[in-house]
Amino acid sequence: MTDSQSPANPPMASGAAVNQPGGRSALQHLLQGERPYMLYVAFAVMLIVFSLASPWFLSIDNFLNIGRQTTLVSIIAVGMTFVIISRQIDLSVASTLALSGMSASLAMAFLANNWFVGALAGLGTGALIGLINGVLTTRLEIPSFLVTLGTLSGARGLALMVTNTKPVIITNEYYFAIFGEGAVLGIPAPILWTLGVTIAGILLLHYSVYGRRVYAAGGNPTAALYSGVHIKQVTTLAFVLTGTLAGLASLILSARSHAARPDVVQGMELDVIASVILGGCSLFGGRGFVLGTLLGSLIIGTLNNGLVLLGVSSSLQLVIKGAIIVAAVAFTRR
Repeated sequence: MTDSQSPANPPMASGAAVNQPGGRSALQHLLQGERPYMLYVAFAVMLIVFSLASPWFLSIDNFLNIGRQTTLVSIIAVGMTFVIISRQIDLSVASTLALSGMSASLAMAFLANNWFVGALAGLGTGALIGLINGVLTTRLEIPSFLVTLGTLSGARGLALMVTNTKPVIITNEYYFAIFGEGAVLGIPAPILWTLGVTIAGILLLHYSVYGRRVYAAGGNPTAALYSGVHIKQVTTLAFVLTGTLAGLASLILSARSHAARPDVVQGMELDVIASVILGGCSLFGGRGFVLGTLLGSLIIGTLNNGLVLLGVSSSLQLVIKGAIIVAAVAFTRR
């Protein structure tokens, strides 16, 4: 049965499909259930261990540094929360970020160095890749794992091709201030963008009709279909949202580095997925919340920061993060 075969004008308030966690507040999600308490304990233990092990860890400057370091993962993970709750996955976010950054920088280079045009180009490129992922997944019924694995390779290849693997220098000072180097009341712009995206994600997922439909589509697709939820549209919009946020992350990264590079953040999708799963999302759909995702990304960022301060090799850091993902998925199944 397809979306068009669903009953006409069904009562959206009834049925199991819409009786999902989206009706409760994000704060209630954070304060209830086993997983959040485990997150609190894990985060507290991590802070204590790293504070005792490194004299540089427990400082405001280092915490601001962690916030800046986790900005890209946190922002994209908000979108990935919607995708995973709807029972899909997006492996292309890092390549989308790279191609979006190249689009933004090239738009500014060829269009009078206008930062607004560059921002639109970056966001638009991310949204377009998300739309492609969503359409191929829902209309052709190809598993999202395979679709986004293909766009992962294709977007990265395009990013490398457009400038023959060379970086594109950015010189617009407004662009730097808005997305990378500015600050308000001492809070860096990247952290402010993270907070803004998190708040918007909470409102959209937990306090809107669309958010309830995302939970319904992932939690019980059959019941959602009979309740009038257009699952294909809901899923496609989740991919578009994730791609757009990857585009926003590309603006922040290129503004911080004053250039767009086609080979950046390779493998970052690992951190994004780990953050979402650690935050309470189920890879099997229907469960998750944005504040949990933010906490998951902070755990990953704090872990990375602490391991660097302790001199742990980058290869071992990858092993540790991989083990965390496996453990989180195993806990989800249990």
